[in-house]
Amino acid sequence: MNAATVNIGAGRPALVSNILVLLTVAMWGLTFVSTKVLITHGLTPTWIFISRFAMAYLCILALSHKKLWSDTRKDELYMAAMGLTGGSLYFISENTALQLTYASNVSLIICAAPVLTMILGAVLYKDRIRIRAVVGSLIALCGVSAVILNGSMNLGLNPAGDLLTLFAALLWAAYCLLLKRMTSRYPNLFVTRKIFFYGCASALLVSVFEPLPRLPEAGSLMPVVLNLLFLGIVASFLCYIIWNREVKILGPEKAANYIYFIPLVTIVASSLILGEPITLWMIAGGLAIVGGVYLTAK
Repeated sequence: MNAATVNIGAGRPALVSNILVLLTVAMWGLTFVSTKVLITHGLTPTWIFISRFAMAYLCILALSHKKLWSDTRKDELYMAAMGLTGGSLYFISENTALQLTYASNVSLIICAAPVLTMILGAVLYKDRIRIRAVVGSLIALCGVSAVILNGSMNLGLNPAGDLLTLFAALLWAAYCLLLKRMTSRYPNLFVTRKIFFYGCASALLVSVFEPLPRLPEAGSLMPVVLNLLFLGIVASFLCYIIWNREVKILGPEKAANYIYFIPLVTIVASSLILGEPITLWMIAGGLAIVGGVYLTAK
């Protein structure tokens, strides 16, 4: 199984990888709405994360359980760092920000992750930044701004929530670069399992200092269960496996640019689920997002 995992994607058209990454970020776009639902039903940001990653860890443990540890202690520390940057710290920061500021603000600021990934890659790994990638990123970011602001200059900024979201974007950029290092040396399932384990372990330490979440009422039990299953099985277990594999194929800078689609998906999902209108600003912004990502990934 491990050897097959390492070679997944070999000789496969890049178009397939781009489509899989697009589907992955589409699922992550839905998580904003799903997480909001859980928060309104009394779950805390930390326990939402623990629930989704614990389910994902148990699922992947059934597929990858023969090799328990990395080859070296240094590599094991890298795995722990990915569990923090792409797991507990990232999601707890993002989920907490959703309590402090608007979801639109969070989804917009998270889109700084691709630019931060390029900058960190240039600083740490001496990666060359192409002008086309910078231009494409800026075009996509302008599209995101149009979608989120929707023609209004009233941002409704909350400094604490917005800065916390920017911190989460920086964590995700660091995670993508760490992932690039580890997926070249270990099977995808092994790396993903380690991320889930260290993410859960570190979040459990944080939960010691928080009160237990209140149990949902009988009438709201089904929405809570369904949203937790979506976050744990689909958005975490399946999406992390796909993301980690495709980052190895496309590269962290190119794959990270698809994060620009997240707020677009969030807006559409909010319209369908919450009845919020879709405006011309959203359509124009969506076209800019698609064009910017295409220019960067081309």
